[in-house]
Amino acid sequence: MPRVKSILTEARQIERAVTLIQLGARLQVLESETDLSYERLLRLYKEVAGKSPSKGQLPFSTDWFMTWQPNIHASLFLNIHEYLNKVAALDEIDVVIKAYQLYLEQVAAQGLEPMLSVTRAWRLVKFVDNGMLTMTRCSSCGGHFVTHPHEIAKHYVCGLCSPPARAGKGKAAGTLQMLSAAPTQVHAH
Repeated sequence: MPRVKSILTEARQIERAVTLIQLGARLQVLESETDLSYERLLRLYKEVAGKSPSKGQLPFSTDWFMTWQPNIHASLFLNIHEYLNKVAALDEIDVVIKAYQLYLEQVAAQGLEPMLSVTRAWRLVKFVDNGMLTMTRCSSCGGHFVTHPHEIAKHYVCGLCSPPARAGKGKAAGTLQMLSAAPTQVHAH
């Protein structure tokens, strides 16, 4: 019987890897989230994506998540992730996958391009799990946004309530409109 379990486990790992590759995950994410060998993941990546995986380091700075537009997108994703984490009995990587798919649907429904890659979304969850980032409630609108853990919550005002001067110009206008039109998605907590 253990043989059947290992085949089913391997099939699930391959299915997960395929989904992550289709979402654009970097090879390092696949290595971290599956037990498949590097060689198998490389072959699978080439077969699914039709090309070799990108080389280079994964983004490691928390600073990207603090800039205005990325913060709004990251906050939208993380609110979805936190909700699914509470209500769905899924493995952590499956919560990331489902939350990312829902994030993509929300962004597409607003006619916008996603700013958050699945690799950055995965990294964001790791940063939160390690206490490097957290969610802070906006003292103005009540929504929860990605912040550094030392943010003074009592006086925190999000980028939607207090957008930078350049907001509303060019591509930035789309993000502002998206989140103004769908505040329940960002503020769902």
